[in-house]
Amino acid sequence: MSRYQVPRSRHRIEIRVSNSRFISTAAPAFTVKEAQGFIRTIRAEMSDATHHVYAFKIGYGASVSEGMSDDGEPSGTSGPTTLAHLRGADIGDTVIVTARYYGGTKLGTGGLVSAYGTAAKTVLETLQTEERVTRQRYELMIPYALRKSVHRLLDEHECMIEEERFEADISLRYVLPEELAADFAESIGDLTGGKLSPRRIE
Repeated sequence: MSRYQVPRSRHRIEIRVSNSRFISTAAPAFTVKEAQGFIRTIRAEMSDATHHVYAFKIGYGASVSEGMSDDGEPSGTSGPTTLAHLRGADIGDTVIVTARYYGGTKLGTGGLVSAYGTAAKTVLETLQTEERVTRQRYELMIPYALRKSVHRLLDEHECMIEEERFEADISLRYVLPEELAADFAESIGDLTGGKLSPRRIE
């Protein structure tokens, strides 16, 4: 899947349960390293919090990296609950950290699951998102006579030209949504009778 929703920016909510404060912050993270960096940032910002429970989901669809931590809360009460809500949301590339300030009243296992679940659900429901398009980079050599036709195909497939060099032939370097790559290659093949095909650049 090359199109999916991601957080537009960092977003924070707070709920209170039996005098404990649960401050949940969500943010975009496009790599595990970015997610880990954000978790460290929140821990530093709220260093006096009792716990910093987190979950992250990097990528979308079949290609996803996940992580979570109860951070000292009873096992299974907070990290898995947060990750479950993140999995249930139609979103990718997201990290959530919920800082808890203990209010003096023990919530019990069920109470913790409910509180952390509500915090994660609330921050996700109020989060503003935007579309992320995963793109691939390609190179294509074409004769001058086909330039106009190829440019039309580039436009139809939402391609962005990064470089166009005019030599013996025209050398094109472009990026396009990965979901359209196969269709574009097929269109180039049809246009040239199978003589030309794009070369993917890693």
